[in-house]
Amino acid sequence: MRRIFGGGKPATPQPTLEEATQRVDARVTVMDEKIQKLDNELIGLREKMAKVRPGTSTHNMLKQKALKVLKQRKLYEGQRDQMMNQSFNMEQVSFTTQSMKDTITTVGAMKTASKEMKKQFKHLDIDEIDNLQDDLADIYDQHNEIQDALGRSYDVGEIDESELDAELAALGDEIELDSTPSYLNDTPALPEVPNDSVAMQQAAAMK
Repeated sequence: MRRIFGGGKPATPQPTLEEATQRVDARVTVMDEKIQKLDNELIGLREKMAKVRPGTSTHNMLKQKALKVLKQRKLYEGQRDQMMNQSFNMEQVSFTTQSMKDTITTVGAMKTASKEMKKQFKHLDIDEIDNLQDDLADIYDQHNEIQDALGRSYDVGEIDESELDAELAALGDEIELDSTPSYLNDTPALPEVPNDSVAMQQAAAMK
């Protein structure tokens, strides 16, 4: 049907902002190369003019040619500066666009987080949390009371110092006795003195 009625060609997709910026930057690079080429040409013409006497036809011809190159150089510089401004403006737009996208993403993430927080908050009961805190406080108090009870000291009552002195002296005697060699503590058994006639006779016979 399009062929019959002469339908138009499909529209060419517009370049993205990044693509347009790259194209302009490429043209700026080309202009810089052209300007550099003209600069080299101007340097050569100036060197030639320095070797020729001013006022001669050769000098005037070189001068006219140099002026023409200089005008062309200024034209290229103007075009380059204009394209650099375009590139800068597109970069600004690109930055702003990306910043807006980031903002939208951030806001969306915050909305999702807010919904999740509200959903989780429904499972929390302030009264229940307060009761839990009270229970924990009671448990801590009971624990401290138990620790105090276990660490309590017991009084043994008053003790007579004279009894302690006597016990200390007796303990010293026991220690001294334990440190004395056994052969000094054990007294050897001596033979009994005979007191009957039989024993006396045996003793006389031995003489």
